[in-house]
Amino acid sequence: MRPLSHSYFELPAADLAPKLLGKIVRKGACAGIIVETEAYATDAASHAFRITPRSAVMRDTYGYWYVYFTYGIHWCANVTCDKYGTCAVLIRAVEPIEGIPIMKRRRGTDVIENLCSGPARFAQAFGITGADSGKPMGGNCGLYDAPEILPEHVVISKRIGITKDTHLPWRFHVRDSPFASR
Repeated sequence: MRPLSHSYFELPAADLAPKLLGKIVRKGACAGIIVETEAYATDAASHAFRITPRSAVMRDTYGYWYVYFTYGIHWCANVTCDKYGTCAVLIRAVEPIEGIPIMKRRRGTDVIENLCSGPARFAQAFGITGADSGKPMGGNCGLYDAPEILPEHVVISKRIGITKDTHLPWRFHVRDSPFASR
């Protein structure tokens, strides 16, 4: 597999998010196909709305991991982007393709559709934690090239699980994927 180039992440989040569908995410022995993403810029729902020490990586980088803890129990993994702005793309769901026994153990389930069908499930299944935040894409933890999903197979909708700027159509997922979040 060929890693995505650093310049691939120069795009604004709303442009990059649909392009990440179909790409391969890998950490250690675990790999999967990205089937759902959400874009975040400086809108009120984004951690970039007010930069804190935790979210500074969104402002300072593109092509890096931004991983944050939510609800005091879950990690969520984002890819920083936009060479000229402050943005990130949340990886919401992944179709597992390698390391499935490891993912099952970490998640405590044998139901393959439930391993990575949500941002916290994805992070748990892949063993992504705050220790990965601020690290560049590539090596043992990164995104890799694969054929793009054709536009007619991409569903665009409003983001979910947020309370601010809910009108923005910045959620993208592969049509009819059983691995997308519900």
